[in-house]
Amino acid sequence: MSALRNKSPSEDPPSLRHRDRSNNANVEDYTGQIDMSPLPFFHKETISSSLDNIRILSRVPTGSSSDIELNLLSEEERTSAGRNLQDGDAYSSADAAKTTAMSSRDKKAMTLLIILYLIQGIPLGLALGSVPFILREHLSYSQLGVFALSNYPYSLKLLWSPIVDSTFLPSIGRRKSWIIPMQLIIGSLMLYIASNVGRLMENPANNLYELTFVFTSLVLFSATQDIAVDGWALTLLSQENLSYASTCQTIGLNTGFFASFTVFLALNSEAFAEKWGIPRLELSTYLRFCSLLCFGVTFWLTFFETEGNESIDESEMTVTSVYKTIWSICKLKHVQALIIMHFFAKVGFQANEAVTSLKMIEKGLGREDLAIVVLIDFPFQILGGWFAAKWSSGDKPLRPWIWAFWPRLAFAFLSTLIVYWFPTPPLSYGFFVYLIIHTVLQGLASTIQFVGISAFHTKISDPLIGGTYMTLLNTFTNLGGTWPKYFVLKGVDYFSEAYCEVKEAHSELLVKATECVSEHGKEVCLEIDGKCITEHDGYYYVSAMCISFGVLFLMFYIIPTARKLQALPVYRWRVSPE
Repeated sequence: MSALRNKSPSEDPPSLRHRDRSNNANVEDYTGQIDMSPLPFFHKETISSSLDNIRILSRVPTGSSSDIELNLLSEEERTSAGRNLQDGDAYSSADAAKTTAMSSRDKKAMTLLIILYLIQGIPLGLALGSVPFILREHLSYSQLGVFALSNYPYSLKLLWSPIVDSTFLPSIGRRKSWIIPMQLIIGSLMLYIASNVGRLMENPANNLYELTFVFTSLVLFSATQDIAVDGWALTLLSQENLSYASTCQTIGLNTGFFASFTVFLALNSEAFAEKWGIPRLELSTYLRFCSLLCFGVTFWLTFFETEGNESIDESEMTVTSVYKTIWSICKLKHVQALIIMHFFAKVGFQANEAVTSLKMIEKGLGREDLAIVVLIDFPFQILGGWFAAKWSSGDKPLRPWIWAFWPRLAFAFLSTLIVYWFPTPPLSYGFFVYLIIHTVLQGLASTIQFVGISAFHTKISDPLIGGTYMTLLNTFTNLGGTWPKYFVLKGVDYFSEAYCEVKEAHSELLVKATECVSEHGKEVCLEIDGKCITEHDGYYYVSAMCISFGVLFLMFYIIPTARKLQALPVYRWRVSPE
């Protein structure tokens, strides 16, 4: 959870300012309307953990006392006064330009933030990316569903973020009290996995729960470090360059994630290593390197990086008050409707996101080819995020979020067809290009939704409790994409029908010896020299159910509910009126 900081109202863009449009002079009518917005000097700013820049926008009237005073002057006096005001604005703009220059202190702080976020991205890329692909060769989809539980801590960090934000050792520092031990634990866990990777990965079915526990712990400590780094970012950077914190977060997290997912999958592939004549990168080697990086950064933080004094009186809330605020927010009727919408909004494309890539690898797509597709897709998502931000900057940020549902559901359907008609390897150049285009367009739709819903969260969050409000909404958004994975992966095995076909000795007779869905059944079939034959692939059933639910839920709940929520005035989202 991010800390809250005071923000000057002059930094707020004018697009979401609350004004009384019925009065040209912007004078509030206190007899007909109560201004629900807080005073400017109470505005706060927060950094979210969802790789987006959280800005709390001003909701105070834009008219100044000068506008009213000019109406009381003659025409000549108004012209002269207006000229003086313009000259004053010009000098103010020149002064502002001078103060926004990046100092060496801020450059050093940005470098440190990028490195800290990169360390967080490494465990996430392993647990959410490369390790499931490696385990798919040895585990069933039901067993992968158990391993998918390791994703949950990052979506639930709201539960312990108030503790991280308020409990610390003053002698070490408010943020370093958590960052240093978390990084030591993360580095030690990666060393443990590296030392036992042969035993754990040789027969992962027998070590499934140990693997799940280790990687769940890795993600848990990474999420805890993220809470502390988010808070530290608000004091590391100067006030005028505070917006660069989210840039550091995006660069660091994505770099760490793609290094552990895309780059590692490619370098870990035997085919890629043979093709380019380089040694194959083993998981144990990569983990040892990452642990050394983690220990090195921790050593630097401990002895060479000093954290500035941050008074506990400047903290936005106590632990108890934060939990009470979370409960107060959840009791709002329209927040409850938004939570329900978030909880089920991503079900429609969960089969596509959780299983499609694994199915393509089963059909013959090389892991190195998949890594190349994802790597090409990355810069397009950065550009797409910029365009999506401009599209979502109006008074209806949920409009692009709603519209992007249709292409995402359509791409989920097309992905199912691609798996069904997947060509026999080697893949043609034309099909590989089509796969890249499909992935890029699908990713753009996802980026548009992410930016749109983030803009809506920013618009409705109360600045007085912005960090708590934003973290709560982002938690339910992330959870909506996490909880269905377990059931989707379980469902693929549940609806699959496969048997082991065995040819009897000295005979042409074929018999069904055993089921061939679970890993145990596949091992038995292999031992008796059988061949697994799939009659019904549960992936298609689960994909059809997810897409059907997604379309129905979009038409009958998301669209009408989102339009009603978007039309609500901002003050209706406040926990209590000012």
